[in-house]
Amino acid sequence: MQVSLSFPAGFVRWLVALVGIGSLAACGNGDGATPPPATGVAHTPVAAVEIQPRDLSRHLSLSGTVEPRVTVRLAARTSGAVEEVLVETGDEVEAGQLLVRLDISEARAELARARAELESARLEYRRAQELRQRGVVSLAQYEVARVALQVAESKLALWRTRVEFGSVHSPLKAVVSERFIEPGEAVQAQSTLFELAALDELVIRLGVSELDVVHLTAGQAVPVRLDAFPDQAIAGSIRRISPVAQAGNRLITVEVALPPEATAMGVRPGFLARVGMAIDPRPNALVVPTSTIGMHEDRTYVFVIADGHLRRRHVETGVTRGQWTEIRNGLEPGETVLASNPLEMREGQAVRIVSLRD
Repeated sequence: MQVSLSFPAGFVRWLVALVGIGSLAACGNGDGATPPPATGVAHTPVAAVEIQPRDLSRHLSLSGTVEPRVTVRLAARTSGAVEEVLVETGDEVEAGQLLVRLDISEARAELARARAELESARLEYRRAQELRQRGVVSLAQYEVARVALQVAESKLALWRTRVEFGSVHSPLKAVVSERFIEPGEAVQAQSTLFELAALDELVIRLGVSELDVVHLTAGQAVPVRLDAFPDQAIAGSIRRISPVAQAGNRLITVEVALPPEATAMGVRPGFLARVGMAIDPRPNALVVPTSTIGMHEDRTYVFVIADGHLRRRHVETGVTRGQWTEIRNGLEPGETVLASNPLEMREGQAVRIVSLRD
């Protein structure tokens, strides 16, 4: 006898799902089952830096203009018309050389009168002296003649000086860098006639910050390069350091002297000069990024990474230059240090290095 069973479609679907769940459970309990993932200590990914010596020297890079150390603006010492100019701009002059003559006819006339007055005063004094010896004149009359002679001598010296002022001489060996007069011009006392520059001493005046100037001393060698001679270095030296800072920008003027042979080499005032040198040299300093340094119990420290864990290491720090801080004591070359903020980490924390910082 054959029996035919009929089930609703929803019941059939429920039965198939139930059978599938049972099959999966049976497979999970068999010999080939995959174990659950391990639940060990999590290693925090971190960036690190390897301790290596670096050049932490402070570098000074400045530029300035070549100038004569001595520049003289030569002025007239008396009024008068320019009679003759004996030099041109660019001429080399010697100390004592005549540069210009002024028309001082009036002063010469006064000088001639002063000579005549002096001669008259001398005669009067001699006569008074003779009469005084014979007792003819009083002491007062004698003193009047003597003082009159002194006045005449002083007046002669005055007009002789004013005549000498009509001839203008160079006070030093130099080059005429500027000429401000032409023949026929009328000049007044203290009017500028020439500008003289002594080319035997050339200097560069640099403005140096207070942070850098403390590392400079007078006499220190300074390498100088000129744009006019880019492949040639000139050995300069610090001649003078100003004792006070400039009021406007707080820079200290440092005067660098070029060697005496600079002019013979072709160096001229106005050339652009560049100075580049290391100051406060620290060529092999052990350094760490400044951001890796923390404070613990009033002592500075960094985290050293050893065997996958952080170890606090107290260190002695030195100068900071940019993003790097010098470590004077506490670390050795080759050690690896946490390169991130140590305040976010703790002693003994397990870590995994994912990047090394240069």
